[in-house]
Amino acid sequence: MIPSLRQLTFLIALADELHFSNAAKRCNVTQSTLSAGLKELEAILGVTLAERSKRSVIMTPIGRKIVEQARKILTDTQHLVETAALEAEAMAGDMHLGVIPTVGPFLLPRLRPLLRDEHPRLRLYLREELTDQLLEGLRSGRLDVALIALPHDVGDLETQELFEDGYHLVAPLDHELACNSLADGTMLKNEPLMLLERGHCLQQHALSAFPGLLNKDVEFDATSLATLLAMVEEGLGSTLIPNVAIDAGLTKAHDVVEIDLPTSLPRKITLVWRKSSTRKDDFRELGDLIIKARESLRKEKQSRQDERPA
Repeated sequence: MIPSLRQLTFLIALADELHFSNAAKRCNVTQSTLSAGLKELEAILGVTLAERSKRSVIMTPIGRKIVEQARKILTDTQHLVETAALEAEAMAGDMHLGVIPTVGPFLLPRLRPLLRDEHPRLRLYLREELTDQLLEGLRSGRLDVALIALPHDVGDLETQELFEDGYHLVAPLDHELACNSLADGTMLKNEPLMLLERGHCLQQHALSAFPGLLNKDVEFDATSLATLLAMVEEGLGSTLIPNVAIDAGLTKAHDVVEIDLPTSLPRKITLVWRKSSTRKDDFRELGDLIIKARESLRKEKQSRQDERPA
């Protein structure tokens, strides 16, 4: 047998009050009930917890040690109950969100203030990984929800498409298309593109922007969009950058040109989660806030354009 929480509560009350009658009142039980509960506890543990006399109660050395452990057990149990209650509340408690690196750095700084304002009891833990790692994290339970880009095989996971994300051609200042504000696939047909290394879903998404027309520069691979931009700025070639990164101002500090590709096939930014999850409503609310964060990026870009001298 193991002690019950009720018996541990009796023990703590007796240790605090050092008086059976007062301890019983504190626990809202009769003195005989309290006394019987403590005798059962001593029988279970096989030790004497308190020395009793008609005038006083003295906790034994082992009794004092057991009391301290009992306090911790009751505190941890109360925390368990509070945690469960918090998780049951909509948009509250802990949420583990995984994001791909070609989306997270641009949307999350705009998402966090929205969450703080509208759902202050939600604690969002973030993990930035490649798509396959995020999907594995969902299936293993390491993550609750993930923000990825489709197309990608997500198996039996549930999805919520949030928005489409097209591309800009980012090129050196002396590129032959530098004077163009817009371009299409035929204009890029012979353009070798520097792209992210294999494993980043953006590589395949970018090549699919104009199916059958685009080619990867086999001499270059990059691990991040920032590395790609640095190579473009050095005049080593051109690349495709997602609009969400352009709108967030990723290229502002680089001497490059941005050429819109309005007819490119976009990737689809999507939330995914396990079908068995009990927090689907929370994830849909999170999706709505991510859409708001995306809109704020568009407004920021428009403000920057409006501030430019004519």
